[in-house]
Amino acid sequence: MKIGEVNAKVSILALVVVGIFTILLIYTFLITNDRIYLIWGIPTVILLLVIPLALNYMSQSEYATLEPMYREKARPVRIKMINPNMLGDIVRIEGVVERVYFQFLNRPQYLVADRSGEISVKMFTTPRQTVRKGDVVEVYGQVMKRYVVGGDPVVNAVSIAPIDKTVSTRPKDKKE
Repeated sequence: MKIGEVNAKVSILALVVVGIFTILLIYTFLITNDRIYLIWGIPTVILLLVIPLALNYMSQSEYATLEPMYREKARPVRIKMINPNMLGDIVRIEGVVERVYFQFLNRPQYLVADRSGEISVKMFTTPRQTVRKGDVVEVYGQVMKRYVVGGDPVVNAVSIAPIDKTVSTRPKDKKE
């Protein structure tokens, strides 16, 4: 659903919950024929849809306001350079998406690689543009630990978007 400049999305998991709850609501009403289930159930089903949509909208609009600041402050780095001493630094990386995880939860995680190495890029909302495996992307984000207490460095992305850039591979040996 497009609201202003933000394309808010409800995750598949939230839609499944709404579907199950709707089926249970209809089944219960048909068995009992008690209208109180409809009086309380229909607004609850609507809220089960509206709340995740509102949360996604708020997080995407917040990320949209942060993006210009990150673009201004980010320093371009190679993935191999990212280390625990850079925790809290705002960085810009370019690379190829090798894997995509958790898109169905609206909390995607990407494995982005350049020629120097690979790193996990986490996003806590849906990106504005669809990012697929094999896309060359530009990422703006902050270096953080994978887990709260420990783990290797990852990038908490504010923006990840495909760019018009091709990745060249080494030419194969030509036989003449």
